[in-house]
Amino acid sequence: MKINDNTILITGGATGIGFALAEAFVKEGNEVIICGRRENKLEEAKSKLPQIHTRVCDLTKDKEREALYNWVKTDFKDINVLVNNAGIQRMVDFKKGISSLTEGENEIDINLTAPIHLSAYFIPLLLKQKESAIINVSSGLGFIPMAIMPVYCATKAAMHSFSLSIRHQLRDTSIKVFEVIPPMVDTELDKGARDERGQVDKGIPPAEVAKATLKGLEKNEYEIAIGMAQNLRMGARTNPEQVC
Repeated sequence: MKINDNTILITGGATGIGFALAEAFVKEGNEVIICGRRENKLEEAKSKLPQIHTRVCDLTKDKEREALYNWVKTDFKDINVLVNNAGIQRMVDFKKGISSLTEGENEIDINLTAPIHLSAYFIPLLLKQKESAIINVSSGLGFIPMAIMPVYCATKAAMHSFSLSIRHQLRDTSIKVFEVIPPMVDTELDKGARDERGQVDKGIPPAEVAKATLKGLEKNEYEIAIGMAQNLRMGARTNPEQVC
């Protein structure tokens, strides 16, 4: 896949991996659109990268997903890359019952439902382009789960499965389907839970993920496993019962 002269939509693009990807893609000469729920974070991103286009969007809501699609379809007719990056991560203790599951944001809506729906919206547009791509950001924890974050891990495992399926469906089209599999990354994904646990290692910088992603895209490496995620992916295949 060429990594320049694309028109790219990145969900969750104002911070973390999403913003690092936006920076990397802009540097390579792409037109980049980012969306996110927090207007202040989008404004911060725009101040750092004036070339990008921004849109406030709560991807958990059907109407806002549809509005995002309609806006992009109208204003960015050359859209040829969708990056499903937006996600959240929560510790959920099922021993505490339903309250632990429902007291915070819905990981299934953000991490799984939204990228599936956006893919369904955008694939007909992407099919019109000579070369196009869907890039799904999953996680090493989709291969070997961490018990304290069961729903997050399940959504990322599902994203891996979804990526495999639509890659096969689209194999004879102009759309390439990539899966980026990061290890632990130093972002605000877990809302400070690592600090609460006293975890010293916060993970690799988002810029390392972006660099590895662009390198993998250029090589048409459809599963881009980064750093320790390579070991997790292989470990899942040799020891499928393993749980952290």
